[in-house]
Formats: sequence, C-alpha cells, structure tokens
Amino acid sequence: MVCIIFLLFHSSFSHTNSTSDLLYDIYPFIRVFRNGTIRRFIGQDFAPAGLDPTTGVHSKDVIIFASNFNLSARVYLPRAAAATPVHKLPLLLYFHGGGFFTESAFSPTYHHHLNSLVARARVVAVSVNYRLAPEHLLPIAYQDSWLALKWTFSHFRGNNAGQEPWLRKYADFRRVYLGGDSAGGNIANQMAIRVGLECPDPDIKVNGMFLNCPYFLGKKNGSAGNNGYAETQMEKLWLYAYPNSSGLDDPLVNPVMDPRLKRVGCKRVLVYVAEKDVLRVRGWWYKEALERSGWDGEVKAVEVEGEGHVFNLINPTSPKAVAMLRVIAAFLNPRSASTGS
Repeated sequence: MVCIIFLLFHSSFSHTNSTSDLLYDIYPFIRVFRNGTIRRFIGQDFAPAGLDPTTGVHSKDVIIFASNFNLSARVYLPRAAAATPVHKLPLLLYFHGGGFFTESAFSPTYHHHLNSLVARARVVAVSVNYRLAPEHLLPIAYQDSWLALKWTFSHFRGNNAGQEPWLRKYADFRRVYLGGDSAGGNIANQMAIRVGLECPDPDIKVNGMFLNCPYFLGKKNGSAGNNGYAETQMEKLWLYAYPNSSGLDDPLVNPVMDPRLKRVGCKRVLVYVAEKDVLRVRGWWYKEALERSGWDGEVKAVEVEGEGHVFNLINPTSPKAVAMLRVIAAFLNPRSASTGS
C-alpha cells in the first residue's frame, strides 16, 4: 500500500475523475466528494496485534479513552523485557504518518516498522492512533496525541491512573523518546514543544526525539524543486486538514515561524531527510531553526542519498533502510548497539 506514496514522490502519472463531483482531490492520499463520500487510497488495511514470530515482539491494542471517542494505541514489548524483567527499558511514543488523512497505528506498514524498531532498539513502544481528517479536522490529531502522551505518562508512579501492565512493569520513564515520520514527525515536534511547556510530571525525562522526513512547509519555496505536483499535494494536505489554520506559515506546520521552538522538551534530536524528498529542505531548515532558537540541546540531521520520502517504510529491507534502523535504535537505546541486538 505504501508504494503509492513512492509514486507521488518519484514519478508523474495521470488519473481520471469527474471533477464536478469532487470537493477536493489529494491523490494518492484521499479524494473527498461533494456528496460526503471519502476514498482513501493507502493505509486502510489492518494488521492484527500479537506475537511477531520474526522479531519475537509482542503487541496489543489498548483503548485510552472510550467515553466520547475511541482514542487508542498499540503497545509493543520486546523479547528483552521478559529476558531481563528487573531492568526497565526505554519508552518510545510513536506517531504515524499519512498526511493527517490516512494510515493508522494498526496498518501493516507501521506494525512491521514498530516490530522491527522495538526488537532492534529493545524499547517499549506506544504507537498512537490519533483521529484523521477530514472527519476530524486539525487540531484534533494534536489533541489526541497529547491525551495519549498524558495517558502514557500516567503510568509513571504506579498509581491507579495508568492500568496498562506493560507500561507499569517494563517502561523506564526516565528514558522517554518521541518519534514519527512525515505528518507524525510534525506531531512529534509539537508534542516535544508541549512537554517543554507543560510536562505532566517533571520527574519524567524525555531524552530525545527522532523525525523521519518530517512534514514541514512554508510559503517560501523549500522543496527539492523538481516535482511541482508532489509539492502542491503536500500543501493541499495541510490546507484541507486544517482549513482554519493561518496557512502554510502557520507555526504548527512551519517551525521556522514558531517562537515556542526553543521549548522543545528534550536534549537530543535526530532528523532524517531524503535527497529526493520534496520535504528535504524543510527538514534541514528545521535543524537550523532549532539551533538558532536558543534551545539548549543537540540536533543532528542525516541525509540519505538517492532516496525519497519515508523510503525506509516503503522498502524496509533495503541496505539504506536497515542502516537507518540501526542508527535510530542506537539513538533510542545505546545498549542495543553495544549488544548488537
């Protein structure tokens, strides 16, 4: 399914529709028709939770809030947790991509990715399933993600607030990390800023954040410059997902314009960009803006040559994707690198 994203960033192609019936078209993500019909083209398959025989990672689905809306997540536990139950493991909160319109924490793409990352890094992970546009326009995805973060953090002191046993028993809340790709990278950045402004518990330590091809925009052209169609579709995603925003320079999508950037609530940030990604330059600008902001931390950007947007999700077994997985795992848990797991 993710191969459709590959087409968006690497080729031009034609598609037909009845434009008079369309409200808007952001192919290959979504088409919305005037009669209310919604067609999503990627990320709609469901991968069941359970034991992954390849990695030995266990996963299960949890409901975070069920009263007004079914905010949920998928929790991952590596084999290392059972092997060394006395020693708690780093905790990762992950936010999936999909342009705010598609994908989920339960899609095969993200289930496979989290299984591989959790196994390699030896971390406990919470993959957040925030609600999607257009049924739930932004800022709902940010609000959902913050609620999921607070729910996760509620397990820190072992009180009755947090009832998920995997988090209570195995997660080290003094080694917390945030991460995400594309739109999920955008969300992760916003969560990090909000942690810096109002962390639910000052004894919880968010050590770092990694962003994979983060979805950042701006009025000033910051694309790779060779795929106008893809750039236009990236802009349409934001404008239709958040019609009440201030536009392409809204601080939520253009961190260069965000005066709160210096409040990112961790000390280490790792940004991955891809040479052929239309969002590549924006990833570099984010790094530079963070360095200029007065933020007290260290940010590193890595550019992968010859690859496109979220290439590691499209072809996770390629040598460059495997190398990227190894780097991120070591970022999340240096012990995983030393053991070679």
